[in-house]
Amino acid sequence: MSAGTVLLLAGALGTDAFSLSLGLGLGGFRRRWAAILVGLIVVFHVVLPVAGWWAGELLGRLAGRWAGYLGAAVLFYLGARMIRESFRDEPIQNGSKVHGFLGLTVLAGSVSMDALSVGFTLGTAGAALLLTAGMIGLVAGLMSAAAFLLARYVQSRVGRRALLLGGLILLGVGACLLF
Repeated sequence: MSAGTVLLLAGALGTDAFSLSLGLGLGGFRRRWAAILVGLIVVFHVVLPVAGWWAGELLGRLAGRWAGYLGAAVLFYLGARMIRESFRDEPIQNGSKVHGFLGLTVLAGSVSMDALSVGFTLGTAGAALLLTAGMIGLVAGLMSAAAFLLARYVQSRVGRRALLLGGLILLGVGACLLF
């Protein structure tokens, strides 16, 4: 597998993480939680392709479907809450309604689950597994961090409308996890 192919694959796998991070960032996600989430996304995007390679396609389909449902439910909840808050007259609070390491782990896992299925393909494609998984994790982490930075910039320019946009993005990502 060529380096260009690996980068394209990594970019495709990082798009869900980018969208999630952008949506949460537009909702005023705290820096500390953002850093933890980016770290978890990197870990999941490295570990899951390796696990998929070892466990095979069947496990990827089974775990991926249920994790997708759980992740979609969390994103729908967060998105709807952000949209509702965007129409309130109260001041915008800095932070999301996701609290704790477990909540962040569920979010990171939900946008990383497609990497599990990709792991099986990596084994059959003859890719250098650890190098490829490392590249996938690095790209997903960079995309997530860039999304949080972009969200901070956009949020400072458009204020409350950023909360509405973030909620809509999270609803869209949740819908993508279902289909």
